[in-house]
Amino acid sequence: MKTAAVIGAGFGGLALAIRLQSAGVETTLIEGRDKPGGRGYYWERDGFTFDAGPTVITDPDCLQQLWALSGRNMADDVTLQPVMPFYRLNWPDGTNFDYSNDDAQLRQEILKLNPADVLGYQKFLGYAAGVYREGYLKLGTVAFLDFASMIKAAPALAKYQAWRSVYSMVSSFVQNEKLREALSFHTLLVGGNPMTTSAIYALIHKLEKDGGVWFAKGGTNRLVAGMVTHFERLGGVLRLGDPVEEIETMGDRATGVRTRSGWRMDADAVASNADIMHTYRDLLTSNRRGGRAATALEKKRYSPSLFVVHFGVKGTWPGIPHHMILFGPRYKGLLSDIYDHGVLAEDFSLYLHHPTVTDPSMAPEGHSTFYVLAPVPHQGKLPVNWDEVGPILEKRILDEIGKRLIPDIHERIVTKFHYTPADFGQDLNAHLGSAFSLEPTLTQSAWFRVHNRDDAISNMYFVGAGTHPGAGIPGVVGSAKATAGLMLEDRSKNA
Repeated sequence: MKTAAVIGAGFGGLALAIRLQSAGVETTLIEGRDKPGGRGYYWERDGFTFDAGPTVITDPDCLQQLWALSGRNMADDVTLQPVMPFYRLNWPDGTNFDYSNDDAQLRQEILKLNPADVLGYQKFLGYAAGVYREGYLKLGTVAFLDFASMIKAAPALAKYQAWRSVYSMVSSFVQNEKLREALSFHTLLVGGNPMTTSAIYALIHKLEKDGGVWFAKGGTNRLVAGMVTHFERLGGVLRLGDPVEEIETMGDRATGVRTRSGWRMDADAVASNADIMHTYRDLLTSNRRGGRAATALEKKRYSPSLFVVHFGVKGTWPGIPHHMILFGPRYKGLLSDIYDHGVLAEDFSLYLHHPTVTDPSMAPEGHSTFYVLAPVPHQGKLPVNWDEVGPILEKRILDEIGKRLIPDIHERIVTKFHYTPADFGQDLNAHLGSAFSLEPTLTQSAWFRVHNRDDAISNMYFVGAGTHPGAGIPGVVGSAKATAGLMLEDRSKNA
C-alpha cells in the first residue's frame, strides 16, 4: 500500500490520515465541504466565532500521540486550556452541582446532595476505573473483525455487568436522584440513552478524572486547523469542496474514488470517515456489497439528532461556566420521548456552551459567544418540517435560558441562528439526521458495529462514529488508531 484515499475530514478522517502519512503512505484526504472538521465545523458571524461542536475535549493524550508519531509536539500547533469545573449541572429548583476531578470540592458537592452517597461515589469510581481499563485501554483501539474477538472480550464485559445500563449501574452505588443524573448523563455526549447504554460507558468518568476536560484556544476549530497543519507538514494532501460521489471497485477490491467535479484518484486502499449509510448506499453503488450492507444498516437503531441554537450577546458572563447542563423537570420520561416515542417534548434538558468565559477572543470585546443544544429525535422518529418547527423551538429554548440564567436575553442578542436534524442530514449526509451515527447499545458495540475493515471489499476501511469504538473525540480518534493498525498490517502482509 503506497497510496490511500480517506473520505471525510472529520476528526476520525484527520486522525487516520495523519497516522497513515506518518507511516509513509501517500494519503489524500477528500472533504466535500468548504472547511475541514466534519462535526467540528465552525462559522464566523458579526465578529463571533461559533463552533458547530464537539466542544468537550477529553483524553488529550490520544491527540498528542498523532504528533508524537513523527517526533512533533501538539503544543506547537494547538493550545489546550483546562476547563474547571468540568460541568455545572443545574436543575429547575435552582440546585447547582459543580462536577470536576478536584476530590475535596467534589466531596463537598456530593455532601450537599446526600452525605450518605459519598462512600457510594467512591465505590462507583472504582467500578469506572475497572471498565476504563477493560473497555477503553484494552479494547478501545482494537478492531473487532470476527465474533471470536467478541467472545474473547466477553468475560471482562460480563464481570462488569455490561448488559446493565449506565443509569442502573450508577443507581446501585448512589441513592440521590440528582446525583444519579449527574453521573449518568455523559452517555448523551456520544449519542447514548443513559437508561439503555451499556454500563461500560461509565468509563467516561475515569477518562475525565485522569485526563481532565479541555478546550482548544480559539475553539474546537483550532484543533481541526492544527491537525490539518500537521497532516500537510507531513506531506499529506487535503482536497476541499469536492464531495466524493463514487468509490470505484473491481471485484472485491476498491480501486479509487471519483468526486463531483470529475476528479478521480487511483488508490491502493480507501477509508471512509463519511456517514456509514451514505458510504454503503450512495458511494458503493457499483458494487453489490453497497446495497446489501445498506439494507442491513437500515434495520439498526440510530442515535438521536440535536437542535442547536448559536447566539452572540452583549455583555460578559463570568458567573456562567464554560459547560453547563440544564436538566429539565423529567429525566427518564424525556429520554423515552427522545429515544423511543419520537416526541418533541414540551420540556427539555439542555447543554450550554460558553467558550468566551475561557477564551474572550471568540467574541467582540464586551460580548459573549454561546450555543445551546437540545437532544431531539432523529428524522426517522420525528419527520417534521424543521423550517416551521425550528424558529418555535429556538424561541422556547432561548426563553428557558432567559428564565434560568440571562433574564433580558432577547434584548441582548446581537446575532443568532439554529442548526437542525435536517442540516445534519444535508451538510453531513447523516442518515436520518442522526448526530452520532449508530446508537451505542451493547448489541451495536464492538463486533456488532460497522467493522473497521469491510468484510467483503478487502481494502475498504471505516473510521469515525459508525465504526468501533463509537462517537466522541476519543472514540473516533481511537477508531483511527484501530483502522490505521489494520491498514498498515495489511500493507506488510501484501508487501
